Amino acid sequence: MDDNAEQQPLTAAPAYPEAQLAKAFTTALTHEDPATRRRAEVRGQRWREVLAGMASGRLTVGSRRPVDGLPAWVTPEVVRGGFATGTASAGGPLQEYETATARILGVPAERRALFAHCLTEPGLAWLWSLLDSGHYEIGVPEEAALLTLAWLVRHGETDAALDLAAELEPFADRLRFLPRPAEGPAPDATAAVHRHTVSDAAGTLKRRRPNTAVETQREALAVWQPFGDELLVHWLRTARDGRVLELAPDADWLTHAEMLLGRYRRLAAEHTFAGKHRNPKENLGILRAALEETVAGRPLDARRLGLLRHAVESMVRRRGLPGSAAHTALRRCQAEQAALPSHHALAQLMLRRLAGLPQETGIPDVAPLLVAVTGEESRETGLPAGAAVPPVIRRVVESALSAPLGTLVERGVVPSAEVLAELVPQLVAATTTQAYREETLRTLMAANYRAFRSRRSLLLLNLERQVRVEELPWVRAVSGQRSAVLGKPDGQGALAVLRQLGELAVQAFPGTILPNPLVREFGVLERQCGLGAPFVEELAADIFMGTFSPKFLTAARVAGDLLGGTLYERYYGIDYPAIAGLATAEAGAAPTRSHGAGTSPGFARLCAERAGPASRSWSVAANGTVIEQAQILTTHNLATLVHRVGIAPRPGWADLARRCFVTVCRLTARVHGNPRPLSTIKDAAYAWRQMVFHLSLCPPDAQRRVIAGLCEETARHPAHVATRLAPALAGLALVAGGGTFGADGTADGGRARRFLGWSTGGHWMR
Repeated sequence: MDDNAEQQPLTAAPAYPEAQLAKAFTTALTHEDPATRRRAEVRGQRWREVLAGMASGRLTVGSRRPVDGLPAWVTPEVVRGGFATGTASAGGPLQEYETATARILGVPAERRALFAHCLTEPGLAWLWSLLDSGHYEIGVPEEAALLTLAWLVRHGETDAALDLAAELEPFADRLRFLPRPAEGPAPDATAAVHRHTVSDAAGTLKRRRPNTAVETQREALAVWQPFGDELLVHWLRTARDGRVLELAPDADWLTHAEMLLGRYRRLAAEHTFAGKHRNPKENLGILRAALEETVAGRPLDARRLGLLRHAVESMVRRRGLPGSAAHTALRRCQAEQAALPSHHALAQLMLRRLAGLPQETGIPDVAPLLVAVTGEESRETGLPAGAAVPPVIRRVVESALSAPLGTLVERGVVPSAEVLAELVPQLVAATTTQAYREETLRTLMAANYRAFRSRRSLLLLNLERQVRVEELPWVRAVSGQRSAVLGKPDGQGALAVLRQLGELAVQAFPGTILPNPLVREFGVLERQCGLGAPFVEELAADIFMGTFSPKFLTAARVAGDLLGGTLYERYYGIDYPAIAGLATAEAGAAPTRSHGAGTSPGFARLCAERAGPASRSWSVAANGTVIEQAQILTTHNLATLVHRVGIAPRPGWADLARRCFVTVCRLTARVHGNPRPLSTIKDAAYAWRQMVFHLSLCPPDAQRRVIAGLCEETARHPAHVATRLAPALAGLALVAGGGTFGADGTADGGRARRFLGWSTGGHWMR
C-alpha cells in the first residue's frame, strides 16, 4: 500500500485473509524446509488474528485507526495487503532489553513501572545520559517517546512534557516507550549509508548451508576415488595377464583385505554425502562386495566373478593402472580440485572476520575483509592459504558497505530503484532533522524517522491517508523547535538532497519508474524546502476507484510547462494548454471533496476519456488504462524533478534515452513464451514512456541520432524483439517526422502504433 488517499480497496471482506491463511497452512504442513514451515506457522497465526479481529469487530479494515482502542499514531503490526493483525508493534511481551533495564534501574519488570520511573528525577537523569551519549537505538517510533519527554523537561518545556506524558500514560502498560541501549551512536547518514548491517550480513552467512552436490563431488574426489584405487590395486595383486583371481589370495592378502573393509566401514560412517559406493552396480560397490565375500571364505560364483573382472578391466581401461603417469596426473588434478575450500567453509571464515566488528552498523571499508586466506587463518582453520573469497560471499559482505549513496549505486550494492528507496530514509532522516536547532534533538528525531519509515502501510478506504511522522505525539511536542525552511541557497539542506537523490534515481535507473517509497521520501524533502512541487504515487489498479487528488492535475500542469510542443506531447496526443486551463478553472472553483479528501474530478474525467470507452466499466485492466493516462499526463514525477527541482543527470538525456530502450528490449525479450506477459509488457511500456520523455529534452540533432540508432539495439537481442517492437518504432519515427496517430493510437493500417502498457483486450505485443 502507498501513502496516498487514492488507493482504496473495493472490499474489506475476509476472502483475502482466508486465502492467505490457507496458503500459510499448506506451507506449514508440506514444505520440506523446517525453517520455512516455522515461518509459515507464524504467518498463519497472524492471519488467524486478522480474521478473529474482523469477526469480533475489534479490527476496522480500511481505517487509519484499524485497532479498536488504539489511536492512529500507534504502530500496528501489518501483514501482507495492508491488513492489521490487532497487535501493536511496540506491544507484546517485554523485550530482553526492557527486563535488563528494569534490573539496572531497580524497578519491577513491568512497562508501567518503567514508564513511571522515567518520570522521576533518577529516571530522567538516566534518559538524559542516553541523549548526551547517543548510545541508544529506536526500533519502533514509540521507543523515542520517553527520550523526547526527557528532552522537553531538560529544556524547560514542562507543559509540553506534561501533555505528552498524559497522552502516553493510558498505554504505558501495553507499549514500550523505552529506548534500546546501544554500544555507540548511530553513524552520520549524510556521509554514508548502508544497505545491511554487519549483523545482517553475518545472519545471511550463518544461514548458508553446505551445497550437497558440491560436497558430494568433493567427497567422491577426496575419499572414495582414492579408496577405490586401493581396492583396485589390492585385487590386481591376484591378477595374471590382467585377469584377477587367477592367483589364489594368500594370508597376507586376506589380512590386508580385512583392514581395507574395516577402513571402508569407518569412511562410510564419517562421509555421508556420496552414495555410489553402496550401489552394487557401481565399480566400487562391486569390488567391495567381492572382497567381503572372499574374506568371509565364500567363493565367488560365476556371475560375481564376471562382474568383478569387468569392473577391474573397465577401471584400468578408463584411467590406466594406478601409479602410471596418466593415472597419477589425473588423481593429482582431482586432489587439487577437492582441496579447494568450500563456500560454506569460507563463509565460516568470514563470520570469524565479521565477529570483531560493531554489529549494528555498516562496514566503512570492506577490502580488508575480502583478502585471501592468510597464513595464520590457514593454521587455525585448515583452509589453504591464499584461497580467494568467492563472489557469492563477497556480495554478502559488500551489501553491508557503508558509503555515500552514489558509491553504493556505482558498486552494484544498490541494484534497483526499489533498493535505493530502502536506503533513502537514512539520508532523508539526517537531512530533514537538520531543522532542529539542538544537536541531541536532531539525533533523536533522525532515529525516530528511520524507525517510522519501517512502519508498514495500511490498507485504507474512503480516501484516508497513511499516518505521517509529524502526527506522532512526541514529534508534535517538539515541532516548535524546528526552523522554517531547509532549502538554503548555498546548496545545503533539503533542496540539495532532493536534487541529488532525484538525479541519482533517474541516472542510475532511467528505465524504471520511481517506486512509491522513494516518491514518499521526495515528498518529505519537498515539504521541507517549500517548493510546491507535486510528487504523485503509482496507484494500484486492483483497488483504484477512479479518483485523483488535486496534486495530479498540478503535476500535469508542471509537465505541460516543460513539455509543451515537444515530441512527448505529440507522441501521446496531449493538449497541455487545455490542462493548464483545467487547472486554472479548478483552482478558482469550490474544492471538490470525497469522504473529506480533496479530489480533481476534471483530471479524473480527462484520464478516463483518454483511456477510451472500456474504462467506463470496472475491471483491473480498465483501471490500469486510466492510471496509465495519469502517468502519461504527469510523466510520473520526471517533469517535476526536471522543471521544479532542477535535476540534470549525467551524462545527458540522449544517453538516458538509449539506456531506457535497452531496458525496453530486455523486457520485450521476456514476452516470448511467457504465458502471463502483461506485467512485463506494462513495464516495457513504462520504460518506453521514460525514453520518450528523455528524447523530448534532447536537442533535435541528438534526438534524431538516438531514434536512428534504436534498430541497431534491437539487433543485439533475439529476433522476436525487433518483430514485436516494430510497430512501436514505426510509430515513434512517424511522430518524430511530423506525423500523428489516429484516434485509436495507430497509423499506416496498424503498422505504426503508440506503445501503451495496459489494454482491456489482447495486447498487440503478445
